[in-house]
Amino acid sequence: MTTFWWNLACTAAAVTAVLAVTFALAAQLGRHSVIDVAWGLGFCAIAAVSAAVSVGQGDAVRRWVVLAMTVLWGLRLAVHIGWRARGAGEDPRYEDLLAKAPGNRTLYALRKVYLPQGLVLWLVSLPIQVAMYQDGPPGAAFYAGVLIWTVGLAFEAVGDFQLTRFTADPANHGKVMDTGLWRYTRHPNYFGDALVWWGLFLATCDHWTGLLTLFSPALMTALLAKGTGKPLLEKRMAHTRAGYADYVSSTSGFVPMPPRRSR
Repeated sequence: MTTFWWNLACTAAAVTAVLAVTFALAAQLGRHSVIDVAWGLGFCAIAAVSAAVSVGQGDAVRRWVVLAMTVLWGLRLAVHIGWRARGAGEDPRYEDLLAKAPGNRTLYALRKVYLPQGLVLWLVSLPIQVAMYQDGPPGAAFYAGVLIWTVGLAFEAVGDFQLTRFTADPANHGKVMDTGLWRYTRHPNYFGDALVWWGLFLATCDHWTGLLTLFSPALMTALLAKGTGKPLLEKRMAHTRAGYADYVSSTSGFVPMPPRRSR
């Protein structure tokens, strides 16, 4: 138990280090959207630190699989966001937020962006940290979790690929992506992201300690569906994409569903 508390402290320090470097880079570039790249990398750092601190404890199969799942998801997301944002300016979401700064915009960003995201990152990662200390061979819940994680990663990656290909075509400028996975949900990448975290949580549920981290995937899902994910993006899309209202009326907002008849 003492080692696990030390693990929590070490991962908190890792998150702080990742965000400190990101904050310094963002201040230099004048673009705080670089924190979106650091989001996935932060989870990779937590998984790696947890695996290092917990050496000699827990089931080896669970430890290595959870580490691999986290790093693969985190690196893919970081590379995708970094590639998508290359050559771009500040993200409109951060522009809107920083426009409300009563004083120094950099310090305001530290308080309103970096500190909250660091806390959320650490809280959401708790299933990963707990998994490193769970004894006993993986059971049905673990394998079900790996399956759900796989579906989620595929859904997220395919959705991102389809959107990237769509937006790369100049003929689609200003249009709404409503084909492929985007025909069944307005946010296949967010839905896939949620599945990834429910899968990681379920992978810990062969042991009672995993159940204590239920709030982690619930928090991530709430943020994606009701918090800083879907609502903010759709607010901007409604003003920049012709026909977006029709798309909203005919397509599920989060969980994939057959398209409805447009009103």
